[in-house]
Amino acid sequence: MSMILKTEKVIKDYTDYNGHLNVAFYVRIFDLAADVMLDNFNMGGKSAKKDKKTTFVAEMYTTYNQEVRLGEEVETHVTYVDHDKKRIHYRLSMFHKEKKYLAATNEVLSLYVNLDKRKVVEFDPDRLTLIKDFIKKNSSKFINEKLIFSNKLKKI
Repeated sequence: MSMILKTEKVIKDYTDYNGHLNVAFYVRIFDLAADVMLDNFNMGGKSAKKDKKTTFVAEMYTTYNQEVRLGEEVETHVTYVDHDKKRIHYRLSMFHKEKKYLAATNEVLSLYVNLDKRKVVEFDPDRLTLIKDFIKKNSSKFINEKLIFSNKLKKI
């Protein structure tokens, strides 16, 4: 999986009366990019339908660093991933595609859930392997500073 998850163009419906990307659409763009990552870990939409297992966001922290305006494109990158037996902690970063500046970040703590039981469960071994392999391959590129949810994981 590439560190770049998704590219999105800011359309009129995404902007507000200030002429820039509305806060709700920052979160929407981050959420759609997270789905790409979660699909690669076999715990996104396909897994929810087929295996009845997916993630639920428990906490989210978003920073807005620099505005993005109508017609501009952004790239959403995964810039950090960690986990414990039942949680995945990640940060996505949104960059202006042309000018390359950091527009926003979105740090998330999600729980792995069995949809039949509506209960938090431990990651299946195959999914855990996918996460661990991704971390091993990409951890040197991760940005570990200013993480809010690091102490929420229950490492053994």
